[in-house]
Amino acid sequence: MGQVDLGRQAALLLLADGRLPAGGYAHSGGLEPAVIAGRVRNMADLEAFLTGRAQTAGLVAAAFAAAACARARRDDLAALPELEAELDARIPSPELRKVSRDLGRQLQRAMGSIHPHRYFLALGRAPHQPLVMGVAASVLGLGPQDAALAILHDNNAGAAAAAAKLMRVDPFEVHAILARATGPLDELARRAAETADADPADLPAPSAPLADIAAEHHRRADARLFAS
Repeated sequence: MGQVDLGRQAALLLLADGRLPAGGYAHSGGLEPAVIAGRVRNMADLEAFLTGRAQTAGLVAAAFAAAACARARRDDLAALPELEAELDARIPSPELRKVSRDLGRQLQRAMGSIHPHRYFLALGRAPHQPLVMGVAASVLGLGPQDAALAILHDNNAGAAAAAAKLMRVDPFEVHAILARATGPLDELARRAAETADADPADLPAPSAPLADIAAEHHRRADARLFAS
């Protein structure tokens, strides 16, 4: 199968499209355990949850996606294992590490079918999602900030979409929250791109301990709608 010729803006929209068959629909981004625990009960709680998630796990994912994109653009795939190790160190929860690799494998498979490239094979069998996103952005002719923005939007929109199944919400209000987040997500993507060429050990490392604990409890839940 030959490569698909995509324009730059269309390529960014493709990567950020929740309908891309990359497995995100099966995950709530930690929203389900937060709802079950009573920490997210209404629209204000949901907005605070999404904001906090973007500023912690989202920024980490964005920084590593930008870094992977920058290295792929200069054909420095030998640096990817170090990025893998540093990202592992920033995800204390074994369950969240597994989720990141499951989503990475799904995105790798999707992009390998949509736009075959040797870089996707070089990622190995179970790469972290942000690294696949970064490499995919590079393969599609996008830059580090594009890669960062794509994964920030994907993570934010995916968790927001899960709210419709977990809470009694007005979808218009949910999308109003997403609209208010566009400026902050742009700023986070810019910050992530500024670190794209940094040593992997110096990439952002904000943490969210409660999310890590919740993920481990959620894994053991008898009944759940989402994988995470």
